[in-house]
Amino acid sequence: MYCPHHVRGSVNTRVAAVVALALIALGVGLGVLQRARSRPVLRTVGPRILSNQTSQPLSVTGERLRPGMRLLIGGRSIPLTAIDAGHAYGRLPPMAVAGGAPQQTFQAVLEGGEGAAPLTVVNDAAFPDLTSLAVREDGVVYAASSTTDELFELDPRTGALSRRPTFDGPSALAFWGRTLVVAHRFDARLMLVKGNGATEAVPAVASAEGLVVSRTGVAFVAEQARDTVLALDLVSGGRVLWRREVDPNPRALAPAGAQLAVGSLQTGEVELLSADTGAVEGRIAPRPGTPIQGGGTADFSAYVMGGKAVRALLFAGGRLLSANSGPNVGPNPERMEVSANGGVSELDLQARKVLRHRGFGAGVTQALAADEAAGLLYAADPALGRIRVLDLQSLEVKGEIAIPPPDGFPLARPAGDLGVQGRAGAELHSGPFAVALDPGRRRLWALDRFTGTAAEIDVAPGGGGGPALVKQWPLASTPGPQAKRRLGQVLYFADVGRTSMSCDGCHLEGHTEGVFFEKTHPMRIYRSTTVRGSRETPPYFTPASTSSLSETAIEVGGRNRYHNPDPSPAEVEALALYTSLVTTLPNPFVGEDGAPVAGELELFDRQRGRPREGLRLFEARCAGCHPPPHFTTDQDPATRGRYLDVGTPEALPLRVQMQELVGKGMAPPSLLGAWDIFPMLSSGAAGLKVVDGERLEVGARFALREVVETYGGPRHGGSAALTAQERNDLLAYLLSL
Repeated sequence: MYCPHHVRGSVNTRVAAVVALALIALGVGLGVLQRARSRPVLRTVGPRILSNQTSQPLSVTGERLRPGMRLLIGGRSIPLTAIDAGHAYGRLPPMAVAGGAPQQTFQAVLEGGEGAAPLTVVNDAAFPDLTSLAVREDGVVYAASSTTDELFELDPRTGALSRRPTFDGPSALAFWGRTLVVAHRFDARLMLVKGNGATEAVPAVASAEGLVVSRTGVAFVAEQARDTVLALDLVSGGRVLWRREVDPNPRALAPAGAQLAVGSLQTGEVELLSADTGAVEGRIAPRPGTPIQGGGTADFSAYVMGGKAVRALLFAGGRLLSANSGPNVGPNPERMEVSANGGVSELDLQARKVLRHRGFGAGVTQALAADEAAGLLYAADPALGRIRVLDLQSLEVKGEIAIPPPDGFPLARPAGDLGVQGRAGAELHSGPFAVALDPGRRRLWALDRFTGTAAEIDVAPGGGGGPALVKQWPLASTPGPQAKRRLGQVLYFADVGRTSMSCDGCHLEGHTEGVFFEKTHPMRIYRSTTVRGSRETPPYFTPASTSSLSETAIEVGGRNRYHNPDPSPAEVEALALYTSLVTTLPNPFVGEDGAPVAGELELFDRQRGRPREGLRLFEARCAGCHPPPHFTTDQDPATRGRYLDVGTPEALPLRVQMQELVGKGMAPPSLLGAWDIFPMLSSGAAGLKVVDGERLEVGARFALREVVETYGGPRHGGSAALTAQERNDLLAYLLSL
């Protein structure tokens, strides 16, 4: 029977049910939305490219970041330290790269979060790099691979070859009697390998780059994080005898009587320290008028403005000898550009001056060994694959020893293209990077960096035909699965056109080498920029002239050779690959968790700052031009190539009338790794000073302070107007990048 009340009741019930369902759905939707709004968001991870050679600190920026979060990368779960809602930090352990490839890109995501960011891992752990060599008193040869943490031991009497693990990043070798001492880049210990094979660890310092040991067991260690030299007593287990601040990036060390000579890679100067106390007793560098004998810069000694990287030091024949790329010729009337002239300089310890530079006009001299009894000096040149034999007194070249690559080693160009028309020969593929004489002075050993071999050379007196290559002993397996990258390494160091110019000549080991009167327009004094991490920050040069590493390999590679010949497409590809895989060093000033320290950080000038307070100042004043993760607007296509006038000097005031000043502004440089940049600013004005209008000296070791205080005007973040404590806080944060 029809009943309207029943119908109305049924409708009302259905409406109520629909409304209830809608409310439930709305509640669920609001809950989902609320949860979504509370999820952390990942914006950036930096550096975007890093090495698997050692553990690497990571910075994460995003939103709603909180304690206890984890970052997921390639199956790894990385705990993060969140210091506020926008910044978190972690440390990535060494990650394997699939198939031995040169690199692998992963997507980093937050556990339970939103967003993703790319992260490229460079496979350095499977790319042997032999850079250190030493010969024991019984003729046993030792070599270290800095990337694979290996020590190779070769007994040429029996042919036995063995290898053992080292600590993290072996960087230098030296003998104390029969005990081999190994310094490391990423481990704050020396490894002592006794004559019987037993090992011992001695506390020292990380970031070690140079090492020599006295007969009495004092180890002198040069380290680059704080640019100091330490004297450690090995007899007492590593007690620190003294520590001295020196010029940036010390590496070459040489005992010279009662003094220790220390060479800087960034200033080209040699400091003389008391071996007993570390007191500074003098400094030596090329000056205007330093004689240049041979090579293309011989007529420009009047325009010398300083030195270039001191690659090796040797005290022999009562004199100090330096391997370098020649005096640094500055602005000159002829507008003669890059002044590379690889050779050997003679330094007078008493007069505190460079007596002369013997330039070879080709190649880059890297390492030295002397036979004082025979009056001979051996100079290794990895750019040409040759070892020059010099008269120890006159420094005249008496002969050369070519070290060809082993049979089957791939060549960067067809063999017929090399060794003709004034070009270097196929031996440039070997890369003799270190040399050492055996105790009997009958064998000279050369460590061939690119082919992974130790070259045995007969230098015994009375040999008749002079020094001769006897055998090449294979140590590390090269080129291996990263063959293209290995050829890129060869090309980076090579001087194919025999012009004395190579990539390494201006960007030593992928980093910097002070300032140069550069080879582009406008012609002025420029700071040599770092290659580390540069794949993320095109365009290159000021003003921009190349927009990619491949384009740079074409342009600069061709000019370096004077187009004899122009790089082939295969060479461009290999060189661009190699340079793209040069990564920024892990920051030594952050905590074990990868984060800026929570308290105070001691600055280079012994003042103290608070990195986390400095972060807030940086975000307010600097991040507009230096945003994370690489801290430059050049890191993203939408903001690349912006040239700004922020009131910093365009050029150093040295013979300004011979420089081209156009006032077009500068590109904001990356601040990643700023702790290891000297000098700073495009002109190098932060850190260097001009003396007598003619030459350069270190004006301030702590170049970052000059940037913040001297050049931090209203257009450059206004940091100069901060309080003293605020400036220290900002500096502490900058050291943490």
